[in-house]
Amino acid sequence: MTEPSLSRRNALKLVAVTAAGGALMSQSAFAQEAAATAAAETTLMPGADVCVLTPEVTEGPYYFDPAQERADITEGTQTGVATTIRLQVVDQSCKPIEGARVDIWHCNAVGLYSGYANQTGGVDTTGQTFLRGTQFADATGIVAFETIYPGWYAGRTTHIHFKVFLDETTVLTGQIFFPDALSQFIYQNVAPYTDHGHDRRVMNGNDNIAARATRASFAYVKELEERYLVAMIIGVDPSAVGASGFEGVGGGTPMGERPSGPPPDGGAMGGASTATYTSVSLVPGIR
Repeated sequence: MTEPSLSRRNALKLVAVTAAGGALMSQSAFAQEAAATAAAETTLMPGADVCVLTPEVTEGPYYFDPAQERADITEGTQTGVATTIRLQVVDQSCKPIEGARVDIWHCNAVGLYSGYANQTGGVDTTGQTFLRGTQFADATGIVAFETIYPGWYAGRTTHIHFKVFLDETTVLTGQIFFPDALSQFIYQNVAPYTDHGHDRRVMNGNDNIAARATRASFAYVKELEERYLVAMIIGVDPSAVGASGFEGVGGGTPMGERPSGPPPDGGAMGGASTATYTSVSLVPGIR
């Protein structure tokens, strides 16, 4: 996309696939009808109507349990575009799962995670816990976090990590993905995202993990007056055993140094858009 006058509102309109329906596109008509019937019988979040199991993907090198049950994960130190993350945990019948534990974590506006050394530029955030938190699902299976729109780092498209714990064996590790056009607009126009530069080469279309996660992991994004609302339904099979086990719960995985090797999470490198966008004042909370 190279149209110079693309506004942030138009960037949102360019989203071709969201959790509002994209995850059902490859299902048969029968499966779609069954999903619609199940949705009608449950209390699902508007606009995030997904009745499929969410694929499990890699945890990546940046997870640890900071033992922080909280809704606001910014700690008052992380600046960026205010964003509310609403996730609803359901089973394969679209029935909400009350009490499910949900952890989320993501990088800040300039691509740094809390709790790790040897990050880009030699930055060390060991001992810090920003942009990490835990919530327990209410009777409708919903958790909500107050955060900022995630930044980016080399080798990966824009994403937020999550873990859903039902018990000591049922653990789903996944990632939430965002509209490329909206992400690119924010990164090129809004501080402090602009401090990270514009050489973003991995988008949704050439990120290996996003491909494995399928459209079921792409969020529904809505513009509110002062923030974005990001919503997604996470389908969990209560009888499944998570590949990553129950690490991090209770004592937690320790903080430490970033593992050496290729870009985090094994993302593929590729070409990036060089579009220049305008109308930054339309971003929620930015005047």
